[in-house]
Amino acid sequence: MEIARTVDELRLHSDAWRALKRMIAIVPTMGALHEGHLSLIREAHRQADEVIVSIFVNPTQFAPGEDLDAYPRDPEGDLEKLRAAGVDLVWMPSVQEMYPDGFATTIHVEGPAKAGLEDTFRPGHFDGVATVVAKLFLQSGANVAVFGEKDYQQLLVVRRMAWDLDIPVKVTGAPIIRESDGLAMSSRNAYLSEEERRKAPALWRALNAAAEAILSGTAPDQATREARADLETAGFEVDYLEARNAQTLAPIDDPSSEPVRILGAARLGRTRLIDNIPLRKED
Repeated sequence: MEIARTVDELRLHSDAWRALKRMIAIVPTMGALHEGHLSLIREAHRQADEVIVSIFVNPTQFAPGEDLDAYPRDPEGDLEKLRAAGVDLVWMPSVQEMYPDGFATTIHVEGPAKAGLEDTFRPGHFDGVATVVAKLFLQSGANVAVFGEKDYQQLLVVRRMAWDLDIPVKVTGAPIIRESDGLAMSSRNAYLSEEERRKAPALWRALNAAAEAILSGTAPDQATREARADLETAGFEVDYLEARNAQTLAPIDDPSSEPVRILGAARLGRTRLIDNIPLRKED
């Protein structure tokens, strides 16, 4: 496994692979890797000959007061996991390498980035995501990029950005990996206290309760409102719990005739949890 720390080093490898007509996949991460990330790497191996994993805690997607400095970091443990996963190249740039002195260009995104979900509570977040991901795509020359569906709005934003800017990369979404009690795996779960960890799967259960109610004929607004109230009773501070069109994130008109995703975000103590489920398997 090779480690690149400069763009020149990264391109030395990717250019050689492209000359050999090898398919390249990239899995962008911020490190603190867990089984969810490893599932993305397995999917990348299925789709490509060479797999690059980036580890970069991107400062431009954190708003003032968010957890940039406290975000969990475990570079040595990450590299050990990546070696075991058969990764070909790890891209570990510094902030200075990604944003050198005089850096002055940012991608501004709308469409699914302005759905009134994560964007309401993390203004500017998706501009930072789109900017760094576009750089990762262009730096690596990857043919395929694999993202987890846990950050569902992010997945749609990145897919739209790549399409709009004609970046020749296939953006693939991979299913959420969960703990045995249903909690979506996340690096930020490390923030949870023991008591909070026991409560945390209630978010997943609330999404499922809303889905079951909608499928049984309850209006989506009522179903999500009731699920939100249950979460608040359980001690969560709910940012949103919504049923949206799975392709556009627009409010839904008729859940029986369009793909639907149930999305939620809630705070438990100092930890912000996000999750989502499809209304039906085919959604």
